[in-house]
Amino acid sequence: MPLVRGSWRRGALVALGMAWAGAALACGRGEGPPAGTEVDVRIPSGATTRTIGTELQRVGLIAYPRAFALYVRIKGAQRELKAGHYRFRVGQSWGELLAAIRAGDLVTVPLTIPEGFTLREMAPRIADLSGLPEDSVRGLLEDPALAEQMGVPGPTLEGYLFPETYRFSEGLGVETMVGELVARYRSFWGPRERALANSLELTEREVVTLASIVEEEARRGDERPRIAGVYLNRLRIGMLLQADPTVQYALGEPKPRLLFQDIDSVADNPYNTYTQPGLPPGPIASPGEASLRAVLEPEEHDFLFFVARPDGSHVFSRTSREHVNAINRIRRGQG
Repeated sequence: MPLVRGSWRRGALVALGMAWAGAALACGRGEGPPAGTEVDVRIPSGATTRTIGTELQRVGLIAYPRAFALYVRIKGAQRELKAGHYRFRVGQSWGELLAAIRAGDLVTVPLTIPEGFTLREMAPRIADLSGLPEDSVRGLLEDPALAEQMGVPGPTLEGYLFPETYRFSEGLGVETMVGELVARYRSFWGPRERALANSLELTEREVVTLASIVEEEARRGDERPRIAGVYLNRLRIGMLLQADPTVQYALGEPKPRLLFQDIDSVADNPYNTYTQPGLPPGPIASPGEASLRAVLEPEEHDFLFFVARPDGSHVFSRTSREHVNAINRIRRGQG
């Protein structure tokens, strides 16, 4: 008998609640912005259903916070509401509002990582989204421990945050964002790519490192495989790479024109390929897919030198004499 009485009471409560919520819905949302107006709602972590309802009322989405809280309870969604930044249109139904908050359908903003960006250049953009100070974000990105945690070859995350446009919600943790950028990098590596790297006797880190140099050197996409071929030829015969972008990286701040004194000032830096043999310890920027593929499928030739023309294209040479002549022609405007 008590069980029947309890069931009757629960049924009555649900019926009363549905009637109340239905009446509230029928009464509309009261005065506020016109239908169709977009409004932003920020739900703090740990907010109660009543607090959420009050915030929805404040921006003109609903008229009855207590009725909305009961509606959420009837739907059994009290423990499924997710904090964050939402954007709604005035006039959306309670069901639509609740479904979005249950699903965590948050406002997202784009994060664009251009090809050739360094961690130093990425830090301000990631800081804007995460809400952390730029110095703190850069410190995290350059921490070898985070690179190890993310499972990339290192020595830091430099080179492994894949260039692309992503979308993230505001206030997302740096590690969560980094995880998605690294996941996109990992998606590049399939069995074919690893087989090509093995055929060139290059490790994954070496491929990315050389691709980052190619990314910084190339101004025309069709020259990437040829530039990669030049550096691979130099590595094959034990010749110094003498890549200007590696010196710029060693300097820490790019200079519009690299001078011999700049090269000498970082002579002992492991990233200075004018003084240090072989590839630098790691990537100097984030290469895009085209530069990675240029290294894995380089143009086969016997060029050992190249020099840039004013338009960004390059003259390629086989010998140092040809190279000096090419430089002189370009300086005379005959390149």
